[in-house]
Amino acid sequence: MQTQIKICGLSNEASIDAAAASGASHIGLVHFEKSPRHVPLDQAAALRMRAPSSVKVVLLLVNADPGLTAKAIEIVKPDIVQFHGTQTAEWLRLLKSVVSIEIWKAFGVKDVATLKNADQYEGAADLILFDAPAQALPGGTGHRFDWSLLTQHQHKLPWGLAGGLNPENVHDALYQTRAQLVDTSSGVESAPGIKDVDKIGAFCQAVRDYDNS
Repeated sequence: MQTQIKICGLSNEASIDAAAASGASHIGLVHFEKSPRHVPLDQAAALRMRAPSSVKVVLLLVNADPGLTAKAIEIVKPDIVQFHGTQTAEWLRLLKSVVSIEIWKAFGVKDVATLKNADQYEGAADLILFDAPAQALPGGTGHRFDWSLLTQHQHKLPWGLAGGLNPENVHDALYQTRAQLVDTSSGVESAPGIKDVDKIGAFCQAVRDYDNS
């Protein structure tokens, strides 16, 4: 089974084309004004239309209130909404009951207790994304967490790995964690918010090399 690949924080057509051509299974669009990867909803909707049907589009929201969440889903029409922040399992279960798209929940991993806390989202999220702990921004910081925390954890939900992944370390990350999905953003950039199409290609190739090894 091939590892799924998400290239997050895309903001132009060239980066979407590069991700699709390189074999990414998912692309991420960030709607969070404090992020250097922020795209307004109308721009996100246009970029969403650029993605081929073989690639799932993930809309990333950070502590968005119910009104903004509903508006964003209506305008962008993503395949998946990825939530960063303090959303409760109860709120996501309610949302899941009224929308027909996938819901992902990101967790900043500090210790084993963080992993166990993610278990409460069973039935509320379709996938848990384990990321580095939030700093000035909730993601895309280029920092990683201790991957060894995942080696003995019994996952109750499908899950993915994020945080500091790049073309040089993703093979090792997969070897250590056996992640089902890997997610990169700053690891394939030449500057904050500026994607490098060669790095996107190299990241995807490194994942496929792992799959074939």
